Amino acid sequence: MTNDLSALTIGAVLATRRLGRPALFFPTVASTNDVIHQHAAAGAGEGLLVVADEQTAGRGRLGRSWWAPPGTSLLISLLLRPPIPAGRAGQMTMCLGLAAAEGIEQTTGLRPVLKWPNDLLLDGRKLGGILTELRTTADRLEYAALGLGVNVNVGRFAKSPHMPAELVATVISLSSALGRPVERLALLVAILARCEVWYDRLLAGESLHRAWAARLDTLGRSVTVTLASGALQGVATGVTTEGALLVRDEEGRVHTVWAGDIAPSGS
Repeated sequence: MTNDLSALTIGAVLATRRLGRPALFFPTVASTNDVIHQHAAAGAGEGLLVVADEQTAGRGRLGRSWWAPPGTSLLISLLLRPPIPAGRAGQMTMCLGLAAAEGIEQTTGLRPVLKWPNDLLLDGRKLGGILTELRTTADRLEYAALGLGVNVNVGRFAKSPHMPAELVATVISLSSALGRPVERLALLVAILARCEVWYDRLLAGESLHRAWAARLDTLGRSVTVTLASGALQGVATGVTTEGALLVRDEEGRVHTVWAGDIAPSGS
């Protein structure tokens, strides 16, 4: 399919008030989050949207790389400057996660779920991911760079290199689930519209915790969490309002996990 993303097409169809104002499009960048950091350091205002057709050094959480052939994925980052304490910054990940899931559902009819802390899953496989990077001074949040990558037309509809063998069993795209290509522009519009709704609620003081928890596929499952100190096994019983995972071990102790790799127990 033809490339449906450009600065002109994005600016012409966005219906948001603040998000995507302005919108920058790049055929190729190292990382959309890096572009956000550069513009934020130069004083760019809230709402800046960066969209790329390809990332040469895209990254995920814990410094992992992000595989996305040119023209196949939705690769975006937002600059937000919310007047909230740094302790509430985790709710911005909730905001974008909810928006991505709802935007995909609205556009395609598919219903992805969220995996703690920042993945989108469809049929048990990874559909996308969120990377939130913060700049803070003491307890003050200066800004957040919110990155989102969604596998849209990866697979037989992509004129690109084949997916690495190690990803075939764990990754899925919208087009492979639907059996047809998906227009990235329509998906972008839907996600930003939902993101603005949730972001407005966050700014109004509303907690996004309950809605986010309801979308989390992780809760209620036996999990193994890989931490710097070792492995923690137990049942994921809930999440805190700040976004930490609560895991009850075999002895009944509840652990608060802020970061770590998570997998179903026994995998």
